[in-house]
Amino acid sequence: MPMLEATGISKAFGGLAAVSKVDISVNEGEILGLIGPNGAGKTTLFNLISGAIQMDSGTAVFEGKRISGMKPYQICRLGIGRSFQAAKNFDGMPVHQNVLMGALFGKKGQSAANASKIVDEVLDFVNLNELRDKMVHDIPLASQKRLEVARALATRPKLLLLDEMMAGLNPSEVGEAMELVTKIRDSGITIIMIEHVMKAIMKICDRIVVLHHGAKIAEGAPQEIAANKTVIEVYLGEC
Repeated sequence: MPMLEATGISKAFGGLAAVSKVDISVNEGEILGLIGPNGAGKTTLFNLISGAIQMDSGTAVFEGKRISGMKPYQICRLGIGRSFQAAKNFDGMPVHQNVLMGALFGKKGQSAANASKIVDEVLDFVNLNELRDKMVHDIPLASQKRLEVARALATRPKLLLLDEMMAGLNPSEVGEAMELVTKIRDSGITIIMIEHVMKAIMKICDRIVVLHHGAKIAEGAPQEIAANKTVIEVYLGEC
């Protein structure tokens, strides 16, 4: 049974179908890539799965429990964490307090001592210890992206949704981000990642889903997607 299985998910804004009858699933231990042109519905799909917005129709089931209709904090505490396309770090706080927010949010009744322990573990895991006392606005973009992931990891997710964590990074930083994603998966966390950096998607994903105009147009292994004529026509030819 898949860890997450979403069936017939749809969402329209006014007369525009942002996501249309999408079926998507991810198995435990998998890195699933989600690609498509800008406006294809990728981030909207993440918002629907995480409860940030409600579905018009369809269902999402996580580890056998229906999550469609739940609040974001309820979904998070079941074990689904996420990052955002534009980093939503708390600029007025230092790095370690940003991660603390994730640790405290991720579990009801979390003790301060245990939350602080989680912060130390996560900062070490993502290599941000040296910046722990820096204010967010004083750290570079690559570190802000890593901090976004760190805060999500502090909620102790079983499934992590990563939304364009490599956007705006240089080739060296992309390579480091790829290593971090693989490290997260190797630690036992399943991943769905939205990304436009095809080098990363094709190298580290086990399977890829392609969206276009809100609908799923292809699904398969990276080599299958790379050879898919429809995907090349609507997306890969532009990359």
